[in-house]
Amino acid sequence: MNNFTDILRAHHLKATPQRLAIAATLYNRGHVNIEELYEVMLKKFNSISLATIYKNINLMIENAFIQEVKIPNAKSVYELSKEAHSHMVCDNCGAVEDFTVDLSAVTSLAAHETNFKINKADLVFSGLCQNCQ
Repeated sequence: MNNFTDILRAHHLKATPQRLAIAATLYNRGHVNIEELYEVMLKKFNSISLATIYKNINLMIENAFIQEVKIPNAKSVYELSKEAHSHMVCDNCGAVEDFTVDLSAVTSLAAHETNFKINKADLVFSGLCQNCQ
């Protein structure tokens, strides 16, 4: 999965140095908020602006290369797109971990009970990670 040039192109994105650096950062760190990403990017591109980061992030989301993980009462984090999964968030240190759970039964029940056509379901668990317990 380290050939981000081909993966970016497969998502109809140019493989710019900034996008390659964003992809590598997300690959290495897993879940990153915009401020953390900006700090990493400044070390590689000393004149990069926060607006450039946001522009690239939004374009990469639109092209399904990365995903935004919305965390209640906290800043969103970003991750490389992958199979459907949920997240565990530590209330103390803010660590975010992936967790695979089948939401099909819950989604089906919710759709049936509300007559909604559900396109996507996100589930975020909060609690204390093993290190903070």
